[in-house]
Amino acid sequence: MAIKRLSPGKRMSEGVVHGDRVILAGQVAVDGGPIKVQSAEVLKQIDELLAAAGSNKSKVLFAQIFLADMADYVAFNEVWDAWIDPANPPARACIQSPLVKPEWKVEVQVTAAV
Repeated sequence: MAIKRLSPGKRMSEGVVHGDRVILAGQVAVDGGPIKVQSAEVLKQIDELLAAAGSNKSKVLFAQIFLADMADYVAFNEVWDAWIDPANPPARACIQSPLVKPEWKVEVQVTAAV
């Protein structure tokens, strides 16, 4: 089975397609800003990567959400709830975790069907 790498770099690829699945790397906001702005940017990046893999948000199987501060949980979910396909909500885990850069408020990693 062939492996397709999305936006491969020196250290990692932004996603990997193998068989009928795509696994995306954790996505973070490039521009910073408040949690809702970062969340929208991250989900837009996920939309773009899923499209490049031949998938979309209705096919997301599992999402891992890392919040730097659980105080942002409600605000993140407002953006998330507007983004997900309500007919096909994925399995999901959300945890508080320090992120690599202090300005990052959220990181989201998804696995989807192709």
